[in-house]
Amino acid sequence: MDDVRAFIDASQAFFDAVASVAWIPLALAVLLHVTRLAFRVRAWQNILRAALPESRVPYGSVFGAYVAGVGVNSILPARGGDVVKVYLAKQRLSGSSYPTLASTLLVETLFDFVVASILFVYALSRGLLPGVPELPNGLALDWTLVVEHPRLSVFLGCVILGGVIAGVAWASRRVTEFREKVAHGFAILGDRRAFLSQVASWQAGSWLARALCIYFFLRAFHIDAGVEVVVAVLVVQGISTVLPFTPGGAGTQQAVLVFALRGTASGTAVLAFSVGMQLVTVAVNLVLGFAAIAIMLKTLRVRRHLFAAREELAKAESAAPQSGSALRDRKASG
Repeated sequence: MDDVRAFIDASQAFFDAVASVAWIPLALAVLLHVTRLAFRVRAWQNILRAALPESRVPYGSVFGAYVAGVGVNSILPARGGDVVKVYLAKQRLSGSSYPTLASTLLVETLFDFVVASILFVYALSRGLLPGVPELPNGLALDWTLVVEHPRLSVFLGCVILGGVIAGVAWASRRVTEFREKVAHGFAILGDRRAFLSQVASWQAGSWLARALCIYFFLRAFHIDAGVEVVVAVLVVQGISTVLPFTPGGAGTQQAVLVFALRGTASGTAVLAFSVGMQLVTVAVNLVLGFAAIAIMLKTLRVRRHLFAAREELAKAESAAPQSGSALRDRKASG
């Protein structure tokens, strides 16, 4: 009976915290979230421009493809939205290819990986992340390795990133034509100044907008928002994004944030903030994403286009060895 009463009291406190949200900070948080997406789109557009120098790369098409992918990632695990990004970009950008577009998405993550690693190390040094004993039993396993072996986790992250790059390099060596298409996606990295001014600068702006967005979400739910609190939320979101076993890292974020923000606010207030922030951002992502899909594809049947995108990607990969073989035959006959 006492447990039931405690549950009812906790539920009441949770809904009271949600109901007392401050609307002006909430509106500013939503505006900054959209601004963050706009900055990231500009960075990807510049990567695409360098990869497709002879093609027109309009901001509207890139924005539509990007937010459509973000919307799908909000409801599907394992970053299925990235397939949507590549598929929609391929439909709108003349002269593009799937290998080129896929490699531009990898380039887009490089700056994020550096920033997220720095924030992660800072959070560990300040004790903002829990160890395994502090985590609830049955918590999603995507955090277990990270918090129990932080140094190993950073090392494994570097190994995974290096493996992806090595895999692309290995594939590029197999087929000359495929290599050229993949290399186009990395073209912006050949000009350090262009990468810093046209990609890293916009992504730095997106991180700043993200931090301010979190600050105003915290204020909306009446939680004192200092630098360490904002960094803790950034790190939790970042790891949930890198390890996307659930859509948007749902569940894991809430459990770890209750620990990370201990002493700052009550567990009920932190839970209300975390759930509220996630629901609002997911709602915004879905509205933007599915509006973009409706405009660009004239339909909301995403599943059919996801299957079509995966089939086209598979065909592109299987066609690469054949085209490379034909190219070698032409050179031999020549």
